[in-house]
Amino acid sequence: MRAIKFLTVLIISTTLWAASLWATTESTQQILFKPSLEQRLRSNLVTKFLANWHYKETPLDDALSVKIFDRYLDLLDPNFSFFLASDIAAFQPYRLQLDEALQHANPAPAYDMFNVYVSRVHERVKYARELLKQPMDFTIDENYDWDRSEIKWAKSEKELNEFWRRRVKNDFLRLRLTGKEDAAIIKTLDDRYHNLDRRISELNSDDIFQFFMNAYAQSIEPHTAYMSPRNSENFEISMRLSLEGIGALLGRENEYTSIARVVPGGPADKDGRLKAGHRIIAVGQGREGKMVDVIGWRVDDVVDLIRGPKHTVVRLEVFAEDTGPDGPVSIIDIVRDEVKLEEQAAKSRIIEIPGKGDTTVKVGVIDLPVFYLDFNGRAKNLPDYRSSTRDVRKLIKDMKAKGIQGLVVDLRNNGGGSLLEATTLTGLFIDEGPVVQVRNSSGRISTEEDTDPGMAWDGPMAVLVNRYSASASEIFAAAIQDYGRGLIIGETTFGKGTVQNLVDLDDYAPTGESGKMGQLKITMAQFFRITGGSTQNRGVEPDIRFPSAGDPEDYGERSLANALPWTSINPADYKSEGDLNKMVAVTDFRYEKRIAHNQEFRWLLSDVEEFNRNKDKKEISLLESVRREEMEKNKAKREARKAARENNGPLLEDSDALAVAGELTEATADDEDEAGAKQDEDDDRPDLLLRESARIVSDMIELDGDIPALVRQFSLISKNHAAGSLN
Repeated sequence: MRAIKFLTVLIISTTLWAASLWATTESTQQILFKPSLEQRLRSNLVTKFLANWHYKETPLDDALSVKIFDRYLDLLDPNFSFFLASDIAAFQPYRLQLDEALQHANPAPAYDMFNVYVSRVHERVKYARELLKQPMDFTIDENYDWDRSEIKWAKSEKELNEFWRRRVKNDFLRLRLTGKEDAAIIKTLDDRYHNLDRRISELNSDDIFQFFMNAYAQSIEPHTAYMSPRNSENFEISMRLSLEGIGALLGRENEYTSIARVVPGGPADKDGRLKAGHRIIAVGQGREGKMVDVIGWRVDDVVDLIRGPKHTVVRLEVFAEDTGPDGPVSIIDIVRDEVKLEEQAAKSRIIEIPGKGDTTVKVGVIDLPVFYLDFNGRAKNLPDYRSSTRDVRKLIKDMKAKGIQGLVVDLRNNGGGSLLEATTLTGLFIDEGPVVQVRNSSGRISTEEDTDPGMAWDGPMAVLVNRYSASASEIFAAAIQDYGRGLIIGETTFGKGTVQNLVDLDDYAPTGESGKMGQLKITMAQFFRITGGSTQNRGVEPDIRFPSAGDPEDYGERSLANALPWTSINPADYKSEGDLNKMVAVTDFRYEKRIAHNQEFRWLLSDVEEFNRNKDKKEISLLESVRREEMEKNKAKREARKAARENNGPLLEDSDALAVAGELTEATADDEDEAGAKQDEDDDRPDLLLRESARIVSDMIELDGDIPALVRQFSLISKNHAAGSLN
């Protein structure tokens, strides 16, 4: 992203903030943090930009102060595990004063609150380690309430002690269920809690400043963020064309570091076992190195452990998102390598679908991990500069020479990229016309258009998306849908319809402060479909929906606090390529009939239903007998499915739904050897959902050549639906 240049003169306030409410704490050993003059300078810069240049105009007043206060507490103690209600009561004077603190460039209140937080973490760690010295009885019928979002902060130390007693007991039981001996469990947990205490002690004043500035930024809008100088450096590394590591973006889920996204084309993506949503328990270096427990660690410290020279091995101990903290774990070894743009380039394949009689329908597939563009090569007009549009055009030409009759563009997990590429790629499938409308922070609306006449592909096509398809992917999918050029298949997309620019604060710093200010990622514009509706918040709804775990409202932009709402502007002037309503009805009807008689899909639907039934559970039994029964039940289910496949041959022509569906996978084995064997078994299974997408396109090809049959089937479906017989 390009940095913004402004002529605004930034005046640095030297007004001092009121005296601290928490000048001292009960602990005489801990370091009490306070903001430096340099951080006050940064605070002023960030505040000026956010207050004056953000797309979402938000006054810095008492209302925003309340949001910042709540957001800051959420960043520090997301599961209400450390602060007491009395602490929150003592912080209340700050609730309506954080706006003034920012206006006066003095973030002292954030440091005062953080000092109390550090003290509370030390207390909790000390208590947890003492609990490990006591015997634990797993025959007592009690539960661990692992999600405290409704319980909130404990009203007394006794209440918080009880929560931590059950938490430690659950940590112990989870390790016992994996087969570890009690002595080893005690050592592992003692190391874990000690590491949490140590990592909190290693936090510095810059970390606190970043927490507070992000509480401010995210109280305006979730894709706006401040990055400290250290994190700015990490961000720049991630933006280079090559990075030595495993190719995964990390996030935080309560005490766990989680896999937010696997970078397409990177070592983790090629390996295939590490998935978005996995929580990391421990990291080991090499094939024999000691596993270092990382629960409670800072994300950037976990990143430092995982990064390393190419051709070296890193091992991750993880559990899956849908199994919960007590679920089975697996150890994944990945060879580090360079993550290159070349490896993220578009790829193609051809899937053959049985047609009528002895015929075969050839459906081409374009797998596009990201919308990429060599900006420098394009600017210099180099004849061989790389772009997703250029590469896809070549792939389509090659597949047309091999006789494809239909096309699937696979955008699953494609988080976006170049806006220009989203426009030009759409141009391969429409004649000419507008692709997306963009409204900037001043309200000016511009239109990105395809001006190249003709199409690289004018036949039947579908776009396969999931909940992680975002930004440029949504622009492309929305345009294909709005023009009536193809069907959208899969899940509702992420719903990110905003544009961010990167501001290097060093450009606005006084002389001598270069390299110390960090960067600000700030939302500056919003996308709109050619129909006038935004992709923001709602995403792109598929024409044909695949099974999906959870409620769409619980993921993507819709689940983010302070996300910009859906809105609309006037539609652009465009001409639709066709009306696919009848095609959607018939192909969806055929798809539903197919999966009703497919065992793998029935298993997938069963697991989705089970996940949806249990997704709101916020507690787990601490009875060892109950937990073992659940574990054995899941193991028996896995073995029964495996036996069915071995005895009956492939229950689908080519795949295991649960191994490839992305969001739900069968529980992994309890030990490393079994996990490795299961992975070897899964490696040869093609992609079920992609295969079904190709079948849908095959239906489109058949129906496109037989309009009377399409009309007859559509009429039959309409009658059945009116009679209530269609399900």
